[in-house]
Amino acid sequence: MRIFDPHIHMTSRTTDDYERMHAAGVRAVVEPAFWLGQPRTSVGSFTDYFDALVGWERFRASQFGIAHHCTIALNPKEANDPRCDGVLDVLPRYLAKDGVVAVGEIGFDSMGPAEERAFRRQLDLAVEFELPAMVHTPHRDKEGGTRRTLQLVEESGIDPGLVVVDHLNELTVGPVDAHGCWMGFSIYPDTKMDPQRMVRILQERGPARVLVNSAADWGRSDPLLTHATGEAMLAAGFSDDDVDRVLWRNPVEFFAQSGRLLLPETDDAPAPDASSLFEGNSILRGQQVS
Repeated sequence: MRIFDPHIHMTSRTTDDYERMHAAGVRAVVEPAFWLGQPRTSVGSFTDYFDALVGWERFRASQFGIAHHCTIALNPKEANDPRCDGVLDVLPRYLAKDGVVAVGEIGFDSMGPAEERAFRRQLDLAVEFELPAMVHTPHRDKEGGTRRTLQLVEESGIDPGLVVVDHLNELTVGPVDAHGCWMGFSIYPDTKMDPQRMVRILQERGPARVLVNSAADWGRSDPLLTHATGEAMLAAGFSDDDVDRVLWRNPVEFFAQSGRLLLPETDDAPAPDASSLFEGNSILRGQQVS
């Protein structure tokens, strides 16, 4: 089983997780820029974080045979903080970089006016840079937030095939499907989906335009739940080809639209010796990521 996790926050995870992920078949990931749990109070704290996503984390993943990509954005939660407004002005510098495969996470948290302004502007950036957009649906009023999300996507003029609306469930998948956007599902304990619910959705509507991710972060989460979903699909009668489509070919198809995928030449390459993790890293030698 080969796995491309299209939404995982490896900044929050340990090197042990990379080793376990490689052993489970994970060969590629996308790490969206997100809220780290502690409010950031200046633009500089964001640029340090973005530099780590395009530099250090990409290098760290490579030590374990995993191709790391990221998405860059001002996330919805921090869009409400006026101290973060300047982040929108530095985004173009990062959206032009190799390995940045989408604008994201963008969208809504509490659905306030500042979030909507940031959402609109970042959809415009996705159109300008010809990149996909990864959209976060809110934890509260998910149905209302999804409806408003789809309205803004339509108003922006972006091709819906370049948009993945994430953290969906049984109540929100229908409208997103009808709009022609990609459908993202997070297999995440307690607050989102589980493998069995995901299997039922796949049985009802099929695998087209579906992205399954772990969304693993600093909360109670598990970076191997993509693998668990594949196993649940097989147990429910899906074929190996169905699993490969959902867990590998679909995310490749979606993010290939960026023109920046950096996939391994073979999907069965062994993980490098982790003892070399710090060797040759230009960031640790003090060289700035430009």
